Amino acid sequence: MLVAAPLVAVPRRSHAAAPRTLALRHAHTGESVAVAYAAGDAYVPQALARLAWLLRDFRTGAVQPIDPLLFDQLHAVATATGSRAAFEVISGYRSPATNAALQRSGGGVATGSLHLQGRAIDVRLDDVPLADLRDAALDLRAGGVGFYPQSRFVHLDTGRVRRW
Repeated sequence: MLVAAPLVAVPRRSHAAAPRTLALRHAHTGESVAVAYAAGDAYVPQALARLAWLLRDFRTGAVQPIDPLLFDQLHAVATATGSRAAFEVISGYRSPATNAALQRSGGGVATGSLHLQGRAIDVRLDDVPLADLRDAALDLRAGGVGFYPQSRFVHLDTGRVRRW
């Protein structure tokens, strides 16, 4: 479902005026959303709120605003790969409690994870090979890209450009 709402200017990057859309499905909750989240340099606040809700910490229910540039990365990756599938979300926002619990369980979770700030997401696309998803994200040079083929996801974030 597309959401129509007033647009708010966010002077971060120049984009074409056409609406930018995203479709996400959360692997753990089964929830999904498809929204027009931006047009030009303006983001749609109601769409950003719906995306933040979907990307909440599913373990605690904590919600955090998500960096809109992360949505721009996802949109650019979907465009570059020609994907028609919804992004399957493995992890979005993580609360400090969840991050600490995952660290204790030995999951290789960073203490200062950008998931804690709403600046990271772990995803896959059903119609794009994982390595192609990784390569498209790397080509953007828009932040960090982690490749986890054993767990079948790619990590994207809005931090400094790096790869692992």
